[in-house]
Amino acid sequence: LNVASSSLIVILTLWISMAQVVSQEDRERTTALKDLLSRIDLDELMKKDEPPFTFPETLEEFEYAFNENGQLRHIRTGEPFVFNAREDLHRWNQKRYEALGEIITQYVYGLLETQCNMTRVYLPVDPAEGEPCSFIYVTKDALSNPSKLLVLIQGSGVVRAGQWARRLIINQDLNSGTQIPFITRAIQEGYGVMVLNPNENYLEIEKPETTSSPLGALDEQLEEPAEKKERKDDKEGSKKKEFYEKYRNPQKEAETERIPIRDNGSSEEHVLYVWDHFVSGAAAKNVFIVAHSYGGLSFVELMNQREAEVKHKVCAVALTDSAHNIWLQDTTKTTQDWMQQNCCNWVSSPEPLDTPLDSMLPDCPRVSAGTEKHELTSWMSFDSIFHFFNEVLEAQEYEESQETSSSVTTRSGSHKSKHQDL
Repeated sequence: LNVASSSLIVILTLWISMAQVVSQEDRERTTALKDLLSRIDLDELMKKDEPPFTFPETLEEFEYAFNENGQLRHIRTGEPFVFNAREDLHRWNQKRYEALGEIITQYVYGLLETQCNMTRVYLPVDPAEGEPCSFIYVTKDALSNPSKLLVLIQGSGVVRAGQWARRLIINQDLNSGTQIPFITRAIQEGYGVMVLNPNENYLEIEKPETTSSPLGALDEQLEEPAEKKERKDDKEGSKKKEFYEKYRNPQKEAETERIPIRDNGSSEEHVLYVWDHFVSGAAAKNVFIVAHSYGGLSFVELMNQREAEVKHKVCAVALTDSAHNIWLQDTTKTTQDWMQQNCCNWVSSPEPLDTPLDSMLPDCPRVSAGTEKHELTSWMSFDSIFHFFNEVLEAQEYEESQETSSSVTTRSGSHKSKHQDL
């Protein structure tokens, strides 16, 4: 019995010792994992084992092309663009999408130049040698057309001249995502056209890699007490290093520096600059504006800065889901009254197209764009916008004819009186 009791005690002692060892190992692993997570962001953990960020530079290399309906399709399978080309690699998929977006931007520029016969005009108009520049697109008669000028202002984000929404271009078609249908119809109806580029605000250059100075590293070592360094080395034990080695360093993106484009460092600055240097001096008797999303805010800011000029030159403004706010932008009562008479805002709504909607702000009438998707509002209200412009022109022509008729009547009456007097 004593032998059995002794054996049992020994077994229990060994079991407790083993449990303590296991528990100690678990604690060490837990501590190491906590330490790891405190050093590495969870998003960073998702970046391990990423393929290189090297992507095709042309649509053909991407194996995509636009078909006869303006839809982006894979040249072999005929399938639409697939965002998740690689599972569980969201950052890589996003970078691939952005690379395709840059190609799309250049593709749309090409369409503006070849299909719409537009040319680039660079900003600022008086650049110094080597100074960063932006540009807009204009038709040949944009400044000389005596009758009508259409100015297109896009929203904010990655979109550039000629685009309403990159996502629509890639996932739907060119008609819905670009400004080309507006440009084509405007040209057919006798407008000069000017396409603004409010998001091209800076030149982005890559920063040179900086290498740490050996003297700097030596200074750091001298500043750190020896005992503290030893404790830190002990803490970074072999078991912790095993955890760290499971996650190799993710790809580091090149650091860049942004050099702003003079007088065009924001959408608001860009719209004001184009107005001062181009639109205000254009020959057109009637200027029409289509402004989407943040472009609407930029237009209202233009009114705040050039109220009298805008009222004198602009005939009508079509806003599409505009981001403006007359209270936050501190617009005057006279600007609000002018917008009420000369602007219309097609907003995202489940109501049928052109359904009048209540407005919480006393700025301009709001009607439904016939879609609940913000980025689709410009395309869905396309026909309604040109109908709105034509109605404004017809009303103006009628008023002018009435004034002319009244003037003729007055003059003939005046002649008659003089004749009778004689």
